[in-house]
Amino acid sequence: MAESGMGVGLRGRSGIISLVGECLRLEPTDERPVIMLLGPRGSGASDAHGALMEKFGPETPFAYVNVGGEQALLPRYALALLARQLERKLPRYRRSHFPRLTLGLLASDHQLRMTSLAEGRRNIRRELDAFQEQAEARYGDYLAAFFEVAGGAVGAPDGASTAALALLRDALRRGRRRLPGRKFTSSAAWYGGHPLLRSRDPWEALVELNLWRHDGDEDDQERLDRVLFSALLEDMRSNVRHSFMPRSYLLLLDNSHTEYGRRFLDLLIRARHDDAVVAGADCDPLTVVASSNRWLPRWGPATGDQWPWRLRGPDRASLADWREHRPGRDSDDTWWYPLRLRDLNLDEVRIRIELELRHHPDLAPFTRLAPFVHRLTAGLPRAVSLVLELLRHSSVPVEDGAEQDRWLRTLPDRTPREGEDTRTLAEAALDHLLRGFDPARRAALEECAAARDLSVGTRLLGSGDSLFGEVRGRWLLHSPGAVTPALHPWLRRLLLWRLAGRPDDWDAVQELLAEHFRSEGRPVQEMYHRLAAERIDEVTGYLVERFPVVPAAQWIAEFNTITAAPNRLGQAGGPLELLADLAPDEPPEAVTTASVIRELITVRWVWSDPLADPGMRLNDMIADGFNQLSRLRRNDIVALFNEAERYRHWRHPLTSAGEG
Repeated sequence: MAESGMGVGLRGRSGIISLVGECLRLEPTDERPVIMLLGPRGSGASDAHGALMEKFGPETPFAYVNVGGEQALLPRYALALLARQLERKLPRYRRSHFPRLTLGLLASDHQLRMTSLAEGRRNIRRELDAFQEQAEARYGDYLAAFFEVAGGAVGAPDGASTAALALLRDALRRGRRRLPGRKFTSSAAWYGGHPLLRSRDPWEALVELNLWRHDGDEDDQERLDRVLFSALLEDMRSNVRHSFMPRSYLLLLDNSHTEYGRRFLDLLIRARHDDAVVAGADCDPLTVVASSNRWLPRWGPATGDQWPWRLRGPDRASLADWREHRPGRDSDDTWWYPLRLRDLNLDEVRIRIELELRHHPDLAPFTRLAPFVHRLTAGLPRAVSLVLELLRHSSVPVEDGAEQDRWLRTLPDRTPREGEDTRTLAEAALDHLLRGFDPARRAALEECAAARDLSVGTRLLGSGDSLFGEVRGRWLLHSPGAVTPALHPWLRRLLLWRLAGRPDDWDAVQELLAEHFRSEGRPVQEMYHRLAAERIDEVTGYLVERFPVVPAAQWIAEFNTITAAPNRLGQAGGPLELLADLAPDEPPEAVTTASVIRELITVRWVWSDPLADPGMRLNDMIADGFNQLSRLRRNDIVALFNEAERYRHWRHPLTSAGEG
């Protein structure tokens, strides 16, 4: 828990904060999107929820509901938790009330004792009063009673600041908030006029709700939920029409990919569409920010081919962008605004470490490791936090140098903290990212991770479309729209670390992939896997043969692709020790093109792995290798000179898209 989540939560998320602010400033009747924060587990959605809570909570009625817990969260429970939080008294406004929703929940809660519809109509007011008085006597108010059955869904998001937690506690504070009896009549009249209810008599309509809940079929239950959602939105519209009342409301819906989260979103979208489009009423004043680490089934296949939306990035999210790209209002897809959470860039990782220093000054010696942390994790927010936690709770050498390099080499097998949880960093991270994957599918994914193109790996290694589809549906691909579908670098690194512990399987998989690319006539990809199998001489032969016959820039591109291959080198030693193990048994007496290229291959291969060369100490060796090659080539040497300069004066790329 942080003292203030604004610094950490906003990093890489400022566009989301700005967009929500725009939505909350709209006129109450203006149309607004359902904002979807999409990304793999650990991509920072909880950080964003906490930051939104802290930013807007002091002046805006908000509700936080987590539908990702073990507990079943029926729509009626979620609505009650939501409304109860939105009733929080704010200094600038009168308290909001939700009489229609509360009456609908009351009327459908306990089974009415009646032998006929007419008898139920006569008794309903008396019984509703009794139900409400019982709840108030025990809980303080009727909506608070729902905390007994569903209170676990209002726990704070991971990493919420103390300021955000204080706001949340205030929203959940119990007190006597009786629904005024005079509201029964006007609220009941609303039910009598609702198009989904057959009866036009208000009290018979409430009896109908009760029968749907206790004696109805699945269709009746569906209609009941739709009516309750419509009641919530109508209460909001009614609230904002009065003076000294909030103009808008904010709902933070966490983990909405679950069964109950999807159900909640479906009902909410349908209720808004029925009111604002079908019935032509004003739009409700609710701004929704939902998070999901799954592709939602209602959007069609996870390829996105049948969905009219294309994912947007969070940095430039805005109402203008939503309005420009939203589909027509004839479809309820018009309300979505899907934002793909991006990873933190290098500067944001560095700033996150500096912010952590305020609470954990013991991290100070590791601020220089920001480039290493970024290379290792590709900026996935939870991965960054896991690595920082491990550094803070371990005996890593604090001095920059060979000892620290050797320690970091085995970082995935380190235990983040002492205690009951004895899982290594790799185990804890994979358990989080791949929750729901059984051991057999995890082992299969470890093998498939050997392929840069995951679709090739799943096809060749027998896992088929189902595994690839599940990975894509969980947002575990690094760039969803890329031509080559690749695993997120952090996930792939962990999976390959585990595969390296199965040396026979590692070699078999690399051989299979190399042969596949050889048969397809794709020698660069073949050599990538030959190098992963430590067949350095074959790779050297290929690159030596190519060196004099292709332009230098093309040769460098092929060289870079091949030497980015994964490795299962020993876990002992730093970069220089690893290089020594890769040296030829009989070094040549003279400097030749082949000897220079072979050494350059091994140096660049070790350098490409942040665990093998955490401090990027091999830059000068790579630069020297390119300088030597420029002297061994007769023409077209400028590209080789430039490459040498690039490594000698290395500047870390901001994002994981670049090298390093």
